[in-house]
Amino acid sequence: MALLTGGALNGGGAYAAPTPSPGGHGSGHGDDGPGHDGRGGGGNDGKGGSGRSPSPAATTATATASQGAGHGPAATASAISGASARRPGPPPAGLVLQPADGAAVGIPTAQGLQQALAGVLRDSSLGTVTFAVADATSGQLLYGSGENTAATPASTTKLATSVAALALIPADTRIATRVVRGAGAGDITLVGGGDPTLSALPAGQVEIGGVAADADTAPASLDSLARQTAAALKAAGTTSVRLGYDTSLYSGTDRHANYDAANIPLMTALMVDEGRVDPRSREDAPARVADPAGAAAEQFAALLRAQGVAVEGRATQLTAGQPAGAVLGEVESPTVARLVERLLTTSDNTLAEAIARQVALAAHRPAGFEGAASAVTQTLTGLGVQLPGVVLNDGSGLHPGNAIPPSVLVHLLGLAASPDHPELRPVLTGLPIAGFTGTLGKRYGAGSGAGDAAGVVRAKTGSLSGVNTLAGTVVDADGRLLSFAVMTRTTAPADNARAAMDRIAARLAACGCR
Repeated sequence: MALLTGGALNGGGAYAAPTPSPGGHGSGHGDDGPGHDGRGGGGNDGKGGSGRSPSPAATTATATASQGAGHGPAATASAISGASARRPGPPPAGLVLQPADGAAVGIPTAQGLQQALAGVLRDSSLGTVTFAVADATSGQLLYGSGENTAATPASTTKLATSVAALALIPADTRIATRVVRGAGAGDITLVGGGDPTLSALPAGQVEIGGVAADADTAPASLDSLARQTAAALKAAGTTSVRLGYDTSLYSGTDRHANYDAANIPLMTALMVDEGRVDPRSREDAPARVADPAGAAAEQFAALLRAQGVAVEGRATQLTAGQPAGAVLGEVESPTVARLVERLLTTSDNTLAEAIARQVALAAHRPAGFEGAASAVTQTLTGLGVQLPGVVLNDGSGLHPGNAIPPSVLVHLLGLAASPDHPELRPVLTGLPIAGFTGTLGKRYGAGSGAGDAAGVVRAKTGSLSGVNTLAGTVVDADGRLLSFAVMTRTTAPADNARAAMDRIAARLAACGCR
């Protein structure tokens, strides 16, 4: 195969390894465990967790250290598999080390990388493989094959969505769900703001990726919204209402091209617990309700009744443009930074599509699949990312028609590591840690051939039928931070292809490659 032996990253410009900044927490579970890249013939990465923090920008190193301190669901001891007891804890991944004598760490050479990766790249489980390896300090593309050829990214699409979101939306932004007075006396309206993590579960029962939510990761509460609304109504002497609900924030079709009522629900601006039939489900692709907005409104009505406010009949969906009165209640999601971490760690398709729509709104585009994809593309172009061959049809990567070259993925990771873009740091802190968290929690185990890289590799996974991808960062044996992307199309079993990709990342971790 044709191999690239050095050169500048597509898009140009250097970026540097992350420097410490305060805050930041990782979160979640996913891919080959809870929330994996889907099942059957077209699933993608599944469910996830969220977080809340006043200081969203953080380096990979500080975030990993925070996880060890118990911040975020993926950071808690219960989030780490039993195998981790036999491994050292994850190091501060992303930290660029220096030799004892203080000399600068050398950059891997193309020849060194070629020698180190030759064997693992010949694994037949990979099928057709394209890849890129870059130095995150300089931005130099060190080695690759087909690095500028667009391939199906699957859930590594979420890197593009996340970078665009953090570039365009202030990281401390929260998504509000409100109840307002309606047009007529006794009318109230539940207004969807696009927060799919809004939960009807009692606070103590909320789990994110199988881990109990904490103060940073807890989603907004539908019960709290009902209590606020009931108190405001009673204070005004109102004890009986007619409930309407407004989903007009989103536009276009609510049905994803790969909709299966499992890997993703109908995308609407109002839903509760991501539209799951069972909000406590830990299934990789749980059953979703047929009408997420209507179901959310009925749940809210039941909670109002429990607070002593009568609700006449069934909730009614309202048309756009109806006048809204005073706010009766409001709850807010975790910050966008924490939501980005959640969607990356757990590969949450629903949340990724919701965040993509927030990008569209911020870019003054229609908040639908097409408008979101256009807004993400526009934002990345504004960051200086050249996008030859890039095709985006969604924000999650569920669409099989998406196309991204490996060089673009490593460029996005490099931007997230750059001191020029501290606002993008949650892209790094949200990457799953090999063998410990999220969609890599059950990979890089003993016997995989990649076990030595557990805790060292951080990467976003992707999987569709016949497609497996991996893009992330790794600290090599000399302490150099590298970014990489591996994209495959194969008829081999998905587990075999994933293990082969993991061994590629493990070889990067093991070599200085000079």
